[in-house]
Amino acid sequence: MDLLFFHPKTKQSIQCVLCILLKGKHDLSSVKVRATIVEDNTGIKSQIPILLTEQGELSVVTDYLLKLEADDVSHSVMNGVLQAVSLLLDYMEANRGDFDDPMLLFQTFSKRLYTGTIGENGIDPSGLYWVPASTSNVNKHIQRLTAFTDWLAHKQGVESVNPLCEATRHEQRLNYAAWYRKNQNDFLGHIEDKTVNKTIRKARTIKGRTPLTIAEHDAIAFPEMHWEKFYMCGVGGSGDPRVALRDKLILLLMHGGGVRESEALTLWVTDVFEDPYNPDSAVVRIYNETDGKAPEGWRNRSGASTRAAYLKEQYARIPRQRMKGTARLGWKNRVVDHKDNYLQVQWFPAEYGKVFMSLWKNYQKYRASIDCHHPYAFISFHHSALGNPYTISAFHDNYINGLKRIGLEPNKAEGLGPHGHRHNYGRRLERSGLSPLVIRRCMHHKSLDSQIPYTGKGQKEISDELTKATLLLANPDSKVKILDWKALTEHGFNDIDPQGYFTGRNPKLRGK
Repeated sequence: MDLLFFHPKTKQSIQCVLCILLKGKHDLSSVKVRATIVEDNTGIKSQIPILLTEQGELSVVTDYLLKLEADDVSHSVMNGVLQAVSLLLDYMEANRGDFDDPMLLFQTFSKRLYTGTIGENGIDPSGLYWVPASTSNVNKHIQRLTAFTDWLAHKQGVESVNPLCEATRHEQRLNYAAWYRKNQNDFLGHIEDKTVNKTIRKARTIKGRTPLTIAEHDAIAFPEMHWEKFYMCGVGGSGDPRVALRDKLILLLMHGGGVRESEALTLWVTDVFEDPYNPDSAVVRIYNETDGKAPEGWRNRSGASTRAAYLKEQYARIPRQRMKGTARLGWKNRVVDHKDNYLQVQWFPAEYGKVFMSLWKNYQKYRASIDCHHPYAFISFHHSALGNPYTISAFHDNYINGLKRIGLEPNKAEGLGPHGHRHNYGRRLERSGLSPLVIRRCMHHKSLDSQIPYTGKGQKEISDELTKATLLLANPDSKVKILDWKALTEHGFNDIDPQGYFTGRNPKLRGK
């Protein structure tokens, strides 16, 4: 059922198309709704999630999400903002009248995110029934609430109204949170007293707990021992040769060229060429769909030559990075290889470029036989969506089926997932001894630090290195001496063994 809402501040009409809610047993303070928003008289509409309460739409939250959309923030982050705001509203509603001190309220709210709200007897009088959340998730909630209340406090002057004593509008509660953040010893941010030292003012009154530090993660590269079988018999084992060919090409882009799955699916049919220096190999360019240069020198009457303009005028489409739902493709890269705004796939080893070119020529025959009203290279061959652009979700399904064909199950921690191929690519580059600057260009990273998770050694490699080092130590000709424990403990332990019971030149308890 379609519901029509009216945005009182910006005269926006909001047509809600989907309502999603799964919360505790208490009376709900808000629900998340999918909305189509018309902001002006143009034909452009925004589709974003919003919050509704029994008093109507929370317009301040909607305004904030529209601002995030303008900043090209992902929908997953928007949903995270709504979840954090909804949790705060739920907590304020469940504890209405219980707190005289707002600082204590916000501090306890933060604590309950970590501990949950259910007592040892399994009872939660508040009706929230929150289970304990992970440190990383709680920190995200706190950071998102901090950013939201910062924006709200900056955007509008909010009154000092304590909404805790009697029921008031949820927007007033959010305004109060923003006012408290701006003017008081604020619950998620800076202390506003300008006389306080800057360093102290930046200290958080309520801050996220320090998460456990992971030692650069274990590199989650797709296991090399499974690659050939997965390529040939996994995705290559599909009963439909068109599907097998298409998914092999995507795998080659990921495994042999290091691109992300969303980038591979962004490829246009016009952007694969013969390498002028090696005609048997492919040159593949993946353009940013918004700012990338349109193919074949296209330009409209206004002089626009971007791919976004090309899609609109030639196909009445918008870039997939602006779409919603399963048709959407992300674009993470901020670094391109050319002023025309494209990434050029760097094959490693170079033979992958030859394999790709050979398969590409065969694939083109299948694609050309189907009427497609779009420029995307990879299409669906399923009868229900024949010729439509291939989606991430459909690729994931086929990827999982490919793993199962060779007796494997998807497991991100072991690299058995689409992103594991990019990690495998990065590890191969690192093992080859290439310069970090070259690796950065191949991976299309903005900084050298970005490649650390992709080029770091895995647990198996670390174990192998230590085994080799141990054998070197055992070699009598080794320049490295095996440590003498007695000599090692003679100095430097005064702080932890001041009486010299176990350390020093003459330990008191040695041998007792």
